[in-house]
Amino acid sequence: MSAIASDRADNAKGRLRPMREDDLDTVMEIERRAYPFPWTHGIFRDCLRAGYPAWILHEGERILGYGVLSVAADEAHVLNLCIDPRAQGHGLGRRLLRALLKLAYGHGARRVFLEVRPSNPHAIALYDDEGFNEIGRRPRYYPAHVGREDAIVMAIELLD
Repeated sequence: MSAIASDRADNAKGRLRPMREDDLDTVMEIERRAYPFPWTHGIFRDCLRAGYPAWILHEGERILGYGVLSVAADEAHVLNLCIDPRAQGHGLGRRLLRALLKLAYGHGARRVFLEVRPSNPHAIALYDDEGFNEIGRRPRYYPAHVGREDAIVMAIELLD
């Protein structure tokens, strides 16, 4: 495949750019559609103000998804990765995850962690497929409609 064809394929799947504070109203709309217990506007704002790498996947003016990382020393943590439920099922989550991993590597991370709900089999399958391994559990980590739900902790080593 030529570089031109490859670029066209990537463009068809959206473009990446840094998240800005003026994106947050739209990000919150997506967050509320995607999760029963969404992050707050303040959490996103605080991540941006703290300088966490946060990226938007968009097509023109339409935001398709977003991701937020924290990076310290040689480790990174995927804090939030979300594709608008209306745009899911087209490989956008995979594209965004790969972009976040490249970004983490570029910031010096050699290991990336994340948590995922056991009740989210599509996300677990994506992370498994991209090379993440389960390394533990965090009991009662997530709020749930009844009680709390554990988190599966996953990690991947980023190789040179």
